[in-house]
Amino acid sequence: QVQLVESGGGLVQPGGSLRLSCAAPVSIFDINTMGWYRQAPGKERELVAHISRIGITSYADSAKGRFTISRDNAKNTVYLQMNSLKPEDTAIYYCNIIVGLTYYWGQGTQVTVSS
Repeated sequence: QVQLVESGGGLVQPGGSLRLSCAAPVSIFDINTMGWYRQAPGKERELVAHISRIGITSYADSAKGRFTISRDNAKNTVYLQMNSLKPEDTAIYYCNIIVGLTYYWGQGTQVTVSS
């Protein structure tokens, strides 16, 4: 079982910023796509952003212009810089990696945007 270690969630005021991190075991080679999903109460889990091994990125419309995804292949770590946060960004954020045809998920980290 692959364990992904997430960090960086918390409580922030509207307009604030947070940076999420997710580290996969360095023993894993050939991680393809790394990404972030989120799930708000009463809603389905949705893709926020993902990044390919060579750095090609894709964002949900709600994240464009405010969030930036990046990765460090040497550390098997993916980051999500979130700026200009809004109350509607409140959710549990889950890290996801794809190795071959297998998906792995982090345990989730809570992000709450509230004044």
